[in-house]
Amino acid sequence: MKILYYIYQICIALPILLVLTILTALVTIVGSLLGGAHIWGYYPGKIWSQLICLFLLIPVKIQGREKLHDKTSYIFVPNHQGSFDIFLIYGFIGRNFKWMMKKSLRKLPFVGKACESAGHIFVDRSGPKKVLETIRQAKDSLKDGVSLVVFPEGARTFTGHMGYFKKGAFQLADDLQLAVVPVTIDGSFEILPRTGKWIHRHRMILTIHEPIPPKGKGMENIKATMAEAYAAVESALPEKYKGMIKNEDQDR
Repeated sequence: MKILYYIYQICIALPILLVLTILTALVTIVGSLLGGAHIWGYYPGKIWSQLICLFLLIPVKIQGREKLHDKTSYIFVPNHQGSFDIFLIYGFIGRNFKWMMKKSLRKLPFVGKACESAGHIFVDRSGPKKVLETIRQAKDSLKDGVSLVVFPEGARTFTGHMGYFKKGAFQLADDLQLAVVPVTIDGSFEILPRTGKWIHRHRMILTIHEPIPPKGKGMENIKATMAEAYAAVESALPEKYKGMIKNEDQDR
């Protein structure tokens, strides 16, 4: 069955998905230029992500979406298992949001320009002014119920275990007094781990936990929210991925 799936993904699924990716990027770019990045920056990517999972025959299960309130902006903090995290969140979280992503992703053909047109936020850590500009852009995006998705580990895991959370997303939530929503991704690592070359068929589960409202303001609140979010995300992982691998490269 594995060999048949490899043949299917090479000969049928991947060519279709390449065309879909280019079309989605073009629709996003043109639609955003004509106005309405709020719509064009989200729905084409959502449909694209759902189609990728459909054509690659990947089953998806969503848990906890009812815990979110309509027209409320959140900061979502998922673990980062692999490349398919993007499709799981974009396609199935059910909320209009902006990504906070590495500046290097801007260089990706078609996709980088589409992300820029859609108003997604590229993190620039080259200097204090650039960091402040990134924070300002994030703040401007969090209105009218639009949320923000940040991978607090910074990049994909090498092992399936969670790494340390960085404080950027939690600092922003503290500044704006927004609720943080822990999100657990399970199954993406089995589909395409960071060191993998082939896509493997495996189910993905997206678990949305209870939002963590701000309980104050300042470093104590940030640390407490980080710890609570980490525990929540880890709680829905399989036992084999619980417990931090401390020698894992966190800078990635």
